[in-house]
Amino acid sequence: MIETNETIDEFLARRALDVEEHIRKAAAQEIVPRWRRLAEHEVDRKSGPHDLVTDADRDAELYLTEALAALLPGSVVVGEEAVHANPASYEAIRGDAPVWIIDPVDGTRQFVRGESGFCTLVALAQGGVLHASWTYAPVLEQFATAVRGRGAHLDGERLRAGSPEPGRDLRVATSHPDFTTDEQKRGLLGLWTDGVAPRPCGSAGLEYLALARGESDATAFSWEAAWDHAAGLLLVEEAGGAHLTRADVPFDIRGGNTLPFTAARDEATARRVADLLAAGA
Repeated sequence: MIETNETIDEFLARRALDVEEHIRKAAAQEIVPRWRRLAEHEVDRKSGPHDLVTDADRDAELYLTEALAALLPGSVVVGEEAVHANPASYEAIRGDAPVWIIDPVDGTRQFVRGESGFCTLVALAQGGVLHASWTYAPVLEQFATAVRGRGAHLDGERLRAGSPEPGRDLRVATSHPDFTTDEQKRGLLGLWTDGVAPRPCGSAGLEYLALARGESDATAFSWEAAWDHAAGLLLVEEAGGAHLTRADVPFDIRGGNTLPFTAARDEATARRVADLLAAGA
């Protein structure tokens, strides 16, 4: 349990590895055993044909909700599936209590298709400030972590995003058209220009990891659900990257952002992509 008057930084110094253990356990118990073994009744649709949820999502989130709330008394949980059931629960992100932000299976479409490109995302925030994040891709056997001010790591090795190579087209992962409004589509069209190579994104969490590793240059996303972005944004920041909305301000996990927004390997790239998004709109 958190000690009296203990700060989040002090809590993380003591219990960050316990968080990692719970995430690994949730994946081992609820997610991996269902990979490539999902029955038809274990998959449902939410808002549309591309918005899927499985029993693995639900059960992993339930496990993590109970385990993480117990680990940090006084904290609250905002999980993707709980918010789908009760949208009002999302308001906890804007409160004063420490909040765990959970996406139990990020890349559910890939998970349902039996592909390896999915992960579990957890972030710890308070007052809109991200303090720590965990990104776990169990099939790929990759575990990335970030703690504010202490860097980003993948399987224990320090991550440094670096900068794109001069003269090469920027590799930019973009939102799927099915999840964009007409205005956002116009913004994203700004990326179809010389010097930029846009492509559809996969799992948001793994796209952020690719940025932090320097394997991709930027993202351009048109939705702001915190469970998709919180963990990855801190990972990219701590690897030396940056993020900006179309209004030329950093993305706020509490909402109200001018979309689309970008995260990138460095600030210069983030500004370039944000300018293109603004020009397109």
